[in-house]
Amino acid sequence: MAGARPRTLPAAVVPVAVGTACAVGVTADGLIWWRAAAALVVSLALQVGTNFANDYSDGIRGTDDDTKRVGPVRLVGQRLAEPRSVKLAAFASFGVAGVAGLALAVAVGWQLLVVGALAIAAGWFYTGGPRPYGYAGFGELFVFVFFGVVATAGSTYVQLGHLTALGLGASVPVGMLATALLVVNNLRDIPGDTEVGKNTLAVRLGDARTRALYVTLIAGSLVGGVLVAVLGQRLWALLVVAAVIAAVRPVRAVLAGARGRDLIAVLADTGRLQLVFGLLFTVGLALSG
Repeated sequence: MAGARPRTLPAAVVPVAVGTACAVGVTADGLIWWRAAAALVVSLALQVGTNFANDYSDGIRGTDDDTKRVGPVRLVGQRLAEPRSVKLAAFASFGVAGVAGLALAVAVGWQLLVVGALAIAAGWFYTGGPRPYGYAGFGELFVFVFFGVVATAGSTYVQLGHLTALGLGASVPVGMLATALLVVNNLRDIPGDTEVGKNTLAVRLGDARTRALYVTLIAGSLVGGVLVAVLGQRLWALLVVAAVIAAVRPVRAVLAGARGRDLIAVLADTGRLQLVFGLLFTVGLALSG
């Protein structure tokens, strides 16, 4: 359970819920619920698999040992599990995602196989392989693409068989919140990552600009939700304005200079904000459909 990192799972649930809600009211046949459930399994399994893969790869590189770790426990780095077991857990999770994705591909189209393969590759090579892109500062970009655009617009796609402007538009604020989770995580880890040569975007930007990026992403997600509601003519989705209440505490903490272990609470608050935003956005989009 610790290796799966349950607090990160809102990043997998929210895009599927929002993307599915974007399909409400578009066809007379209504939602195809098994496809929504399969999309959720894919998203959750990819998130868990990525978490295990990250734990394994960082652990064998020595970037997550006891002396450098500030955040939650890491199985390999803190010698709580054998590296081989964590690697197998990652592959098993990716396998679950692959099976559920295959069912969707059979029902919807082979294109989903390509998307799924790219998503699994992105999960593994975030910190795995000879040149992990997470060590080069591209982690946030890939999170935005796969846990924002692909997961949200893709969840609409598996319902309708085609992409929609609403699904693509809704994927932007969802992706911003998912990215904000990684930004605050990497903000916390700047000292340790700098020491071991892990050049995340936060390390490259520095403390002050990373904090500014976090606040920009949170504000952008709220503004983006409003724009999607208005331009997409789903006015009940304006419910997302209420999510600003959940945004106050983490934004205030980041602006006040929270560091180290204090940012663990900010990470939890950001996940809570993502859930609140996702619930309000999903309900609003569905009610307006």
